Amino acid sequence: MPNILLKTCRNSLFRLKDASLFAGPNMFIHRLRICCLGLAIGFPSAAFAGDGFRAGPLFDQFALVLDAGQRTEAAGPFFYDQRKDSEKTWAFPPILSYDADPATESKEFDLLYPVLTCERFGTEYRWQLAQLLSFSGGQDPDESAAKRITLFPVYFQQRSPNPDENYTALFPLYGRLQNRLFRDEIFFVLFPLYGESRKRDVVTDNYLYPVFHLRHGEGLQGWQFWPLIGNEHKDVTTKTNGFGETEIIGGHDKFFALWPVYFHQNNGMGTENPEKYRATLPLYSVVRSPQRDSTSVFWPFFNWIDDRGEKYYEWEGPWPFVVVARGEGKTTTRVFPLFSRSYNDTFEDNFYLWPLYKYKHLHADTLDRERTRILFYLFSNVTEKNTETGAERKRVDFWPLFTWHQEFNGSSRLQILALVESALPNNPGIERNWSPLWSLWRSENNPLAGAASQSVLWNLYRRDTAPGAKKCSLLFGFFQYQSDSEMKKLRLFYVPVLQWPAPTDRAVK
Repeated sequence: MPNILLKTCRNSLFRLKDASLFAGPNMFIHRLRICCLGLAIGFPSAAFAGDGFRAGPLFDQFALVLDAGQRTEAAGPFFYDQRKDSEKTWAFPPILSYDADPATESKEFDLLYPVLTCERFGTEYRWQLAQLLSFSGGQDPDESAAKRITLFPVYFQQRSPNPDENYTALFPLYGRLQNRLFRDEIFFVLFPLYGESRKRDVVTDNYLYPVFHLRHGEGLQGWQFWPLIGNEHKDVTTKTNGFGETEIIGGHDKFFALWPVYFHQNNGMGTENPEKYRATLPLYSVVRSPQRDSTSVFWPFFNWIDDRGEKYYEWEGPWPFVVVARGEGKTTTRVFPLFSRSYNDTFEDNFYLWPLYKYKHLHADTLDRERTRILFYLFSNVTEKNTETGAERKRVDFWPLFTWHQEFNGSSRLQILALVESALPNNPGIERNWSPLWSLWRSENNPLAGAASQSVLWNLYRRDTAPGAKKCSLLFGFFQYQSDSEMKKLRLFYVPVLQWPAPTDRAVK
């Protein structure tokens, strides 16, 4: 039935002009009604026939170019559903998005990203609200499933099948934490009145933090009454590394008075590079060791460094505005903010009229990386080259106009506009939840597969090409053209109007 109506509709369209001129108003109205009825009933079968419904930006379906899969978009930038290999993604930008990949056992859910995010990888999971309230858990190395709740910085909790790993903390009243805030263990009562922290074997007891503390550990004793005076001593100790070898852990003697004015320290005692540090700031500071000597006058502005370990001399005055270094390990000439040039065998770091122009170059065994920036994130050009294969990965950002990147396999993508991508590159949350809103132009190219696509105003115009095939859609799908190695087709207002064989003596264009 739909095919008959479509055929009648098409014939009516071709005869509509003649009917209006010669057959009178009744015949014109009759044929117009038949045409509209054919559009209404035949629209789905015509639109979905063979290659999916195309009415961008209202609705569009198309194959992915850079990966194997399909993507559906609707309501302009406000909905999409994507299937890529085993990964499935759907989103209502910028409100929420969901991504799942059974192959990697990963799931991600975002609500008004980055306000609320939920992430799961295998047995590990974490969700957070504004980086203040968070829940997390998963499998620990001892195969115990620990669950954590955090309302930063007020409440911390962990529950585990191992009772020794349980903790609760209600700051600043009372609590205990493990492996949080850069410490192995923390205990406090009415902080800052009393707090105890442990990092490896060193335990620090704080009273009225940070005024007074006592510190002890393996061969270590120390105390301070800050900022008036403090002293700490550590004996030379040893440990066995992962290869079963014995390593020396250097000792030290540290003393300060009227912090940060006077310091007297002996570091690395018992090692091959013992160091003496003496300072009365800001008048002078002196470091002496077998590998490095440093002298500062009116610290930190005027400095002289003889680094025998890295093989270079350096003069700084006044730092950080004027720096000169010469030697095998580093060569630097800096007059900030006019210019700076610093390099060695593997690294180069230059700027001119900072922050107008900035350049960095890293050369490693298998990777050569260059980055050029103008005015921080206004313009950025990054090139990474595999020195063994010659393959290159590139990224160019010009805020807020565009971002373009090319992978090692040669596939590339261009996006216009790009409001935050230059400052937060390769951020999946931004790409899922925010980038669709301002992607006025998208262009993708996959030279290995011979596929490419261009999209303007969320598929108001869309063009897809593949080996021997081409599809084009314009103005909500009212104009559609497609061709392959056998046929060429033209649709107007979703109705097939022309179809003719493709030339056999040349490739389809």
